[in-house]
Amino acid sequence: MTEPYAPTATATRPQAGQPSRLYHTPLSPFSRKVRLVLAEKRIEVELAEERYWEQGPELFRRNPAGKIPVLRHDGMLLAESQAICEYLDETVPNPPLMPESAAGRYEVRRLCAWFDDKFNAEATRPVLNERVWKKVQKTGYPDSRMVKTGLAAIKAHIDYMHSLLEERRWLAGPSLTIADFAAAAHFSCLDYISDVDWDRSDLVRQWYATIKSRPAFRGVLADQVPGLHPAPHYAQLDF
Repeated sequence: MTEPYAPTATATRPQAGQPSRLYHTPLSPFSRKVRLVLAEKRIEVELAEERYWEQGPELFRRNPAGKIPVLRHDGMLLAESQAICEYLDETVPNPPLMPESAAGRYEVRRLCAWFDDKFNAEATRPVLNERVWKKVQKTGYPDSRMVKTGLAAIKAHIDYMHSLLEERRWLAGPSLTIADFAAAAHFSCLDYISDVDWDRSDLVRQWYATIKSRPAFRGVLADQVPGLHPAPHYAQLDF
């Protein structure tokens, strides 16, 4: 979720003692990643929906980069989903979502970049842009070629995840990490519109069913986009 940079904008500083608030968009995988980490850490937070495409001045005052999510927390305004998640893991260490070893942390960061950069560019962004955001923003009709290319990319990424899960309990290793939440955030957005071929890999399907059943996922599964109903199986734990 990237908007043009506003070089003259400056971030506002929240007043001390304000409750934590996450400025987000329901089907933003980056917002969802942060929400999942917040919920896993049991950090109470208010949700404030941000229509980022309208480019209101408040968005740029919170984050000069003009991007969501933005987390108001600990007297600061925090931006960039990966930086937010790692900050939360360092300041609220239980349960840990980053490995103790440097090699383990590297693998988590590598996979977070895989999903937030590569998967997003090849699958999440083109499919959601065509099938969701064009409708919400009233900017035209879906391009079927873009959707088809995105759906093919999802299958290729599922194959890669399958290869990881053949050797590991979770994507980055033996424990649940931010990498799992990054991947699940993207897949949950696509699953809202039933665009994931869960029959392609039993291992990936089981991984998603396991993470989807965690209490941290309840808020995400309750999301609704006006005028766009979720797939019938979206909130079901047995799908």
